[in-house]
Amino acid sequence: MPEPRLRTPAGLVRARALGIPFDGEPGPLNAITDVAGVEVGHATVVEGADVRTGVTAIHPRGRAHPGDPCAAGVFVLNGNGEMTGAAWVEESGTLALPVTLTSTHAVGVAHAATISWVARREPALAELWLLPVVAETWDGRLNDVDGGHVTESVVHAALDGARPGTVEEGSVGGGTGMVAYGFKGGAGTASRRVELDGTGYLLGAYVQANFGAPEELLVGGVPVGRELAELLPAAPAAPPHGAGSVIVVVATDAPLLPHQCKALARRAALGLGRSGTTGSHWSGDIALAFSTANAGAFRRGAPRTAEPAGGRLDFLQWHALDRFYAAAVQAVDEAVVNALTANRDMTGKGGLTVPALPHDRLRALLAAHGRLDTDNPAR
Repeated sequence: MPEPRLRTPAGLVRARALGIPFDGEPGPLNAITDVAGVEVGHATVVEGADVRTGVTAIHPRGRAHPGDPCAAGVFVLNGNGEMTGAAWVEESGTLALPVTLTSTHAVGVAHAATISWVARREPALAELWLLPVVAETWDGRLNDVDGGHVTESVVHAALDGARPGTVEEGSVGGGTGMVAYGFKGGAGTASRRVELDGTGYLLGAYVQANFGAPEELLVGGVPVGRELAELLPAAPAAPPHGAGSVIVVVATDAPLLPHQCKALARRAALGLGRSGTTGSHWSGDIALAFSTANAGAFRRGAPRTAEPAGGRLDFLQWHALDRFYAAAVQAVDEAVVNALTANRDMTGKGGLTVPALPHDRLRALLAAHGRLDTDNPAR
């Protein structure tokens, strides 16, 4: 098994293995699954020359607990994108169901398939209504986006396949056909430890990265996008560079109120900004944050039963949140870079080849700017 902070389960190289410097201390896996209970699953669809797509599923409390809501909040940096269920997250301050991430034109099937998946396992939950969160980014450069290749069975495979532990990154699941800053993008994750008054917490971030113009790309503060622009295929007439979207999911085991989760989601935008994006008009940049603390506190009773109203929530004082804001910014930044480094060149629709970020050139640029961590790349 590769050392999880340095390589993915498939052996792909993560950013720390290249000596890219990051602030903060990661959790043991440097992944969103460092937050206990969180499970991630991928279903990848690669067929013929033109199909490069899939689905990623994130269970906030694991597959066994789809009906125990978490405190949650949503932030939209730019709205040219979709996250179903966001209105109910805003209204209720909670997230109760698994989250799925997929291609733009597969949102409908992912929504319906998530409902059927939950209804078969927890029929009482579906007796009133279900409003799952499905978020998308557009994979139409490399994928036959209108071909209906994401089916109910693909969504169910991602939901059923979710597990704790190490998380595959790069061109997998919903990230399969995605492009970030002109290079091969997709799935990325990272985590941070937060110490507060003698108590240790974990915060993890997951991104589906499909955003950013090549000339914007920064890694470790170095403008590598401008230096490597000659490696990229000619700019398409449409969509323009910078289009495509990014979805961020932030999880923590710290006890937070719903509007504190929303404040945490806002900091995801600052994490994205560290890699250079200015938030294109043609990009849907949406973040969801949730807290796995306070298990059972938001659970609703069985339908049509009268149960006592009221409950109790533990939460952190607002002045304590600055450390979590910093952790979110750091983890999102590293997750984006992991999506770029843990990747390979991909040829897709119409014969277009999108290159992966070249490791040797990247390291040389960082070294030239004095930004390469040669002493302890696994820090």
